[in-house]
Amino acid sequence: MAAMAALQSSFTSLSLSPSSFLGQPFAPLLYPSLAKPTEKPCPIVMRLKRWERKKCKPNSLPVLHKLHVKVGDTVKIISGREKGKTGEISQVFRHNSTVVVKDINLKTKHVKSRGEDEPGQIIKIEAPIHSSNVMLYSKEQNVASRVGHKTLENGKRVRYLIKTGEIIDSAEDWKRVVKEKEKTEAAATAGAAS
Repeated sequence: MAAMAALQSSFTSLSLSPSSFLGQPFAPLLYPSLAKPTEKPCPIVMRLKRWERKKCKPNSLPVLHKLHVKVGDTVKIISGREKGKTGEISQVFRHNSTVVVKDINLKTKHVKSRGEDEPGQIIKIEAPIHSSNVMLYSKEQNVASRVGHKTLENGKRVRYLIKTGEIIDSAEDWKRVVKEKEKTEAAATAGAAS
């Protein structure tokens, strides 16, 4: 008890004036700091999903990899559960080097009901496959081959199959792919409107 009384008396005897150091904010430094912060350029990782990350360049744009396949190419699966099957590429993801092949690598997805009138359902979706697991395929000669690049006489650079010499890039094929894509988009919008 005596210690408590002594402590209280010491606090009351302590008087703080407004000019004293205690309780006053520090004055801002007039001199710039001599130490310069060192910033190391590091790859920025963009937040995509919890389990998937996009590597980005310093300007925050995603790093897009060059692929040997394009939308509309016929490919053969060379490894994995679907090995030996052939199909057409419907979608390409360049940030993680994966492709979606029609009717290949089907996964089951459980969809919740969005409203009282729409029931939940179980649907099959095409999951992406890494581009290193697919190889370009020739339907005419039934052979899978690596891809090569060459320049034609008119100066146009095209892709071709190394084993068969068959040219893959042609204007007709690309127009056909664009028309099919437009038809599916129109059907999807018509289905969503009804």
